[in-house]
Amino acid sequence: MMLITGGARSGKSRFAEQIAEKRGGEVLYIATSIVTDAEMAERIRYHQQQRPAHWHTFESYRDLGDVVRAHQAQFPTIIIECITTLITNLLFDIAGETSPENMDFDAIERHIFAQVEQLMEVAQHPESEVIIVTNEVGMGIVPDNQLARRFRDIAGRVNQQLASAADDVYLIVSGIPLPVKRSE
Repeated sequence: MMLITGGARSGKSRFAEQIAEKRGGEVLYIATSIVTDAEMAERIRYHQQQRPAHWHTFESYRDLGDVVRAHQAQFPTIIIECITTLITNLLFDIAGETSPENMDFDAIERHIFAQVEQLMEVAQHPESEVIIVTNEVGMGIVPDNQLARRFRDIAGRVNQQLASAADDVYLIVSGIPLPVKRSE
């Protein structure tokens, strides 16, 4: 399992895609984004156009351990893009229309961690190379509202969990991959 992290627009996805292209063979791209407005629809369309046409795309953010398990025999490389979007979607699935003051963040975090643990269990013993992309969200200022602070905390802990389990971890800075952890 490989984890690729970095800031927004740092080149994480491009780096993951380059690794998949070098490996060759069939690639499954698991996209965790959902269309929430016109701007997000355009972002998704842009990312779809950037990927090779022969790659297969599976759009989901739930039960990714099951998705990887079901497809890993067919695809030597699986890219999951991206964990922070998965966290956002799961958070709002669970919280629904609840205001941040009334959200049970402990229950939300337990559910998210269960989803990530299920994914890690499969990704650590794969029949394929699983490349996970995530955003490094803890390097900026402390957010000014509870929801953003809780999201940052959950994402940071999930990233630590994934990095600990990963064989290789890269931090992407301005398009440059910096190896943080190598299996060699």
